[in-house]
Amino acid sequence: MADARKQQDADPQQLVELVQGLASELNPGLGGQSASLDSYLERDLGLDSLARMEMLARLEKQFHCALAEQKVAEAETLRDVWSCVRQAQGPGQGQRSIPSVREGLAGPPPVAAPTHLATLIDILNWQASNHGDSCHITLLTGDDQQETITFASLLSQAQGLAAGLQRQGLQPGQSVALMLPTCGAYFASFFAVLLAGAIPVPLYPPGRASQLEEHLQRHRHILANARAHCLITVKEALPFSRLLKAQLSELAVVSTAEQLLADKAQFSPVMVQPQDTAFLQYTSGSTGNPKGVILSHANLLANIRAMGQAVQVSEKDVFVSWLPLYHDMGLIGAWLGSLVHGCQAVIMSPLSFIAKPLRWLQAIAQYGGTLSPSPNFGYELCLKRLSDEELAGLDLSSWRLAFNGAEPVSPRTIDRFCHRFAPYGFRPESMAPVYGLAESSVGLAFPPLGRQAPVDRVARQPFMVQGRAMAAPEAEDVLSFVGCGRPLAGHAIRIVDESGRELPERQEGRLQFQGPSATSGYFHNPQATADLFAGDWLDSGDLAYQAGEDIFLTGRRKDIIIKGGRNICPYELEEAVGRLEGVRAGAVAVFGSTDARSGSERLVVLAETR
Repeated sequence: MADARKQQDADPQQLVELVQGLASELNPGLGGQSASLDSYLERDLGLDSLARMEMLARLEKQFHCALAEQKVAEAETLRDVWSCVRQAQGPGQGQRSIPSVREGLAGPPPVAAPTHLATLIDILNWQASNHGDSCHITLLTGDDQQETITFASLLSQAQGLAAGLQRQGLQPGQSVALMLPTCGAYFASFFAVLLAGAIPVPLYPPGRASQLEEHLQRHRHILANARAHCLITVKEALPFSRLLKAQLSELAVVSTAEQLLADKAQFSPVMVQPQDTAFLQYTSGSTGNPKGVILSHANLLANIRAMGQAVQVSEKDVFVSWLPLYHDMGLIGAWLGSLVHGCQAVIMSPLSFIAKPLRWLQAIAQYGGTLSPSPNFGYELCLKRLSDEELAGLDLSSWRLAFNGAEPVSPRTIDRFCHRFAPYGFRPESMAPVYGLAESSVGLAFPPLGRQAPVDRVARQPFMVQGRAMAAPEAEDVLSFVGCGRPLAGHAIRIVDESGRELPERQEGRLQFQGPSATSGYFHNPQATADLFAGDWLDSGDLAYQAGEDIFLTGRRKDIIIKGGRNICPYELEEAVGRLEGVRAGAVAVFGSTDARSGSERLVVLAETR
């Protein structure tokens, strides 16, 4: 009752002052510009999507309520945000109880699909036939509700969507772009495209409706390169379909999943082979030259099964993920991995995590999560945003592997996270730095089970000048690198110099790889494909060294800055600058820029201050 009275007595001026204070912190250049309820969040106050989530957390604390983050994300003005506050109900995130048992499971658990099944379609059909009523996905929505998706319901809806696509003229081998948020329609649409013999092309969705036109324009290069016949998207994007079709000659259909299902067409099965393309993973392309990594059914299943072997996954595992479904780690590692291995998938949207990082940890506790991944920044966000009061009662003892990948892994983050969450049941050996890339489906190197992540301390001077990783555990002036594991079974990694000669241990060089998960190249991009291959090996674009059986990543080759004869890795410098007082950690960029006067490279540091 007290919280409800505080909400009713709230003054909109409190909201204005709070948001203006946040805007001033993030954008000192605003210079005290006064805000009002009619101020635009982005245009006037400079609040992007991430800043909105920080705003949401502060508002919930100020007004003792739980806000709907999707409505906050779509708000244009402070008046819209005030409306969200007035409509909010109940206490904020710190007041929720945390169940400690697995909930939401429907029926007996399924089992791993037989290894003779050679396509994703074969596996979904097998799971639906043998465990149709079993829960495949528990989808957590932003309002703390859940949706259960069984194998049978996923197959049925996918067949209905596939029939709608076929009625729209989709032919086997054509591409279909998916621009959808994390929702039930995404899973069904992805498999619908596969069932029709076509190629899914995941695209990241816009943060809010007002960005749709600009967002679609950024995706135009990818849609053109993929030669997409159809775009399945949200209804808000439909008004822009005429403009898109005018710019993209091969784009014939822009539709929602609901429209495709409404056709009530009859599905005609299509024969799909293991070497057929299962989807295109675009690694760049909003501007410039898009690169769509071609991944076959055989590539994906080889990778999923090798990763499963490395972590000894079983049907008893529960995979909890907030990672976006347009990214390989969320799409392949979390969802499709759960499908193949028959384990429960608990999935929430990235927006839910960014808004309230506690939700991720609560889901692990509530559903008995055993496997859960995040890029390094996700672990940092939990360290920064969660108080001891919010964490009270949390039980992370079920979490056996916390994968850390997709971006540079920080030794400092690992140490701090393991220490902070030890009282809540998190074990240091659960932290598992991994290495992968889209060109190897997703995973390439995993650590052995049951060990703490190794951190290699090497002498700074020999490494920066000669690339020699000389172990120096007692020295003060050192660089620290995290071991990201060993090659998956059936895969190989080597470190070579610029001429392609293999290097000895502890010598930095270019990381090359090969294996059954490796792509055949980039879609409609012969030059990029040629640059990718060095004989039977593929070039990762990463720099690394080997020590023992472990791989230690040191940076991206294109990011290395050469200054005064030294190779400077920007990641370490960014992290160091981020620890300075007054600088926002995670909001630092270090890069090289050619000095026209001297002809040498300048070191540039761009940092957001508080």
